[in-house]
Amino acid sequence: MIPRLHERTHRPHDSLAEALGRPVSPNEGLTEYTVVAHWPGLDYFTLDDEQKIWTSVQWAEHLEDPYLEHPFAASPDDDRRAILHLDVRLHPDDRELTGPEWAEAAHRLARAAGIEIPGKEHGCRWIAVQAQPGRIDVIANLIHLDGAWHAPPADILRRLSNEARRIERDLHLIPVRTGPSRPAIRPAPTASAQLASVLTQLADEQIGPLATVRGLVEHTAYRIARQPGAAGIDTAHRLELIARRLHAIQQDLDTTAAHLIQPRVATVPAAARHTAHRSP
Repeated sequence: MIPRLHERTHRPHDSLAEALGRPVSPNEGLTEYTVVAHWPGLDYFTLDDEQKIWTSVQWAEHLEDPYLEHPFAASPDDDRRAILHLDVRLHPDDRELTGPEWAEAAHRLARAAGIEIPGKEHGCRWIAVQAQPGRIDVIANLIHLDGAWHAPPADILRRLSNEARRIERDLHLIPVRTGPSRPAIRPAPTASAQLASVLTQLADEQIGPLATVRGLVEHTAYRIARQPGAAGIDTAHRLELIARRLHAIQQDLDTTAAHLIQPRVATVPAAARHTAHRSP
């Protein structure tokens, strides 16, 4: 695992966009499969909230709120750049981590960075985003809920590196080499493999855009079905049919991606076959 600490910024939108690998959107809902961990106080914000899935813009605004609530909060040297962003990447040959493993790693990294202090009720707002293969991003606002400024430890990068080594050991991951090593030569992906990767991302059941759209359609159908009147029931049924068609499209994209990466048997010219069987 290789931790990287980004330069602090004023707004979380760019950091979240980099973590997602795409711009933040008011229409894209991020599920618990993408936002795999967060600060404990978030439960108070979602307890009475019917909308369980927030869009990426809403997540960015949630991280930005302390600026509005405490407009004069600043560091001792009058620095207002409160958005801290760190990411950690796995070794290219590491196994894929499960959701709970990503969540555990995120909480441990947040504690190592000092943005999560066990038992502290008025700490920093932070979330952990796992949207790209082999990578997790932790984004925090250094303004505490009570308006105090959180100063990260001076040796934050060393602490993150040490914790990354411990996570590697505990989760049986490939450790980072301590000495100079020759980078492995990896074959460049073919055009078919690249296109198959795009289709697979579109069809992904956890973080794919079609899965997000389908989830929003299903949620809307559920909400409309609870409204009085036959018109609402008919509209909900139509939305359910749309959600089924979206699921069928996801399956078709998966099948097409699988066909793209299947190895093709090379055709041997007839003359070459005759030559191979000719007696000397």
